Amino acid sequence: MIPLVLVHGLWDRPRVFHRLIQALDQPQRDLLAPHLPHGLGDVPLRELAQRLDEQIRHRFGTDTNVDLLGFSMGGIIGRIWLQDFGGAARTRRFFSVGSPHQGTITAQAIPRLLLAGAADMKIGSQLLHHLHRRSNQLSPVECHSFFCRWDLMVCPGWKAVLPEGSIQDMPVWTHHQLMSHPNALRIIGKALKQP
Repeated sequence: MIPLVLVHGLWDRPRVFHRLIQALDQPQRDLLAPHLPHGLGDVPLRELAQRLDEQIRHRFGTDTNVDLLGFSMGGIIGRIWLQDFGGAARTRRFFSVGSPHQGTITAQAIPRLLLAGAADMKIGSQLLHHLHRRSNQLSPVECHSFFCRWDLMVCPGWKAVLPEGSIQDMPVWTHHQLMSHPNALRIIGKALKQP
């Protein structure tokens, strides 16, 4: 069974995936949920993607294929890894859950000088523009986007989607429920279990 890499978001830790892992009920599946310390959002997302790359290489070497799921900011970190660190060449499927691929209004007033990582998620940021220009690098990967229409963290919620692959509007009310509500866990778990 292909290993699964889980990437947490801003103000989260790997424990945010506890309920999802329980819902998956795949004890035989190799999981990596690295802790990527980001302060209060001051660490640039590219630096966090570099740390993710180091952890994946340390755990799985350079040849093992993986599935990748990123929650919130973790989806942007995962996308940087896919597009800029060669991750697309070894990733079968990418699941983006509530990730601001087109930016979020909630980051607009954040000063880059103080909180570079959070500012990377501004609408029209240099980082997001760079990823968008090179989005064809995602074409080898089976991509899936899950979003919350009423999300106040990634706002507007319906823009939290990748330029490739399937898109699913989740039956939840808040950003946090994307990783905690039974309906969301059932839908995401079913997708992750697909062969």
